[in-house]
Amino acid sequence: MTRVLVVDDEPQIVRALVINLKARKYEVDSAPDGATALAAAARRHPDVVVLDLGLPDMDGIDVIRELRGRTRVPILVLSARHSSDEKVRALDAGADDYVTKPFGMDELLARLRAAVRRAEPVGAVEEGPAVVETAGFTVDLAAKKVNRAGADVRLTPTEWHLLEVLVRNAGRLVGQKQLLQEVWGPSYGTETNYLRVYMAQLRRKLEADPSHPRHFVTEPGMGYRFER
Repeated sequence: MTRVLVVDDEPQIVRALVINLKARKYEVDSAPDGATALAAAARRHPDVVVLDLGLPDMDGIDVIRELRGRTRVPILVLSARHSSDEKVRALDAGADDYVTKPFGMDELLARLRAAVRRAEPVGAVEEGPAVVETAGFTVDLAAKKVNRAGADVRLTPTEWHLLEVLVRNAGRLVGQKQLLQEVWGPSYGTETNYLRVYMAQLRRKLEADPSHPRHFVTEPGMGYRFER
């Protein structure tokens, strides 16, 4: 059973989420602040975290960074902060998705399901090479591992999913809408800031010179391409 950690200091929102999640057979823990959330995450090992950014004791961005230092668990931000800059900050810190308040429960639950699916292990590679090598790193698609300079590179589930789609289409342009829908789900198609943030993260982790990428190439206004 999937365990969800809900982190929010608004009791009515927590109550609504707990009722709706339990009705759909999720196990649910809740925390009203950042410190309690971090302790609960360490103790209860949730499968996904739903996190408000406006917490009473610390900024939600700091909670994301703390969680990312410990775990790859999907993080779904739920926040009243609507600006694009805030969304980019949350994604850049390691969040997997961002929902603004007020929100529709059906949309939130759909995004939560998509985040959980991205973190689930997939079957063996059905076509193409199982291991893709470049001059700087190696991608093992079957084992879901990346190695650079003899060391494993730690990727979040969303980073891995994005990398996997690009690697499986090596040498081919993958459009922005296709990438969004394959990685985040069919209801996505315009959230191009997600792609900018996550491509920047992949480049930081895998490119020798992230500011002049050799392997993760941007085709402005169209999409991205992986080159060996």
